[in-house]
Amino acid sequence: MKEQFEPIPVVKNGEKSRFELDVDGHIAFIDYKETSSNIALIHTEAPEELAGTGAAAALVEKTLVYIQEAGKKLLPYCPYVFAFIKKHPEWKTLVAPHFPGYDKL
Repeated sequence: MKEQFEPIPVVKNGEKSRFELDVDGHIAFIDYKETSSNIALIHTEAPEELAGTGAAAALVEKTLVYIQEAGKKLLPYCPYVFAFIKKHPEWKTLVAPHFPGYDKL
């Protein structure tokens, strides 16, 4: 994660069912669905103003830390999150083994 994003907290917005990262008033977010044991990440989006800054990757990493600290398993349905985990295999331990694409990570 780029140093500039380290102090910015990820916010779990339960009302909108998304994790948010506010970077200078621009909100990058990941839509999620949650059960008692899993958090499914559905869609990641960052505004054009944050394109190429690393904000989306920072958001994913901060969200993964949140899921890990919550003691839940991850279902990475979002292609961006899936690709992030494939690129950073140390996070695969967070993925629920029953996730359909588990063997492709």
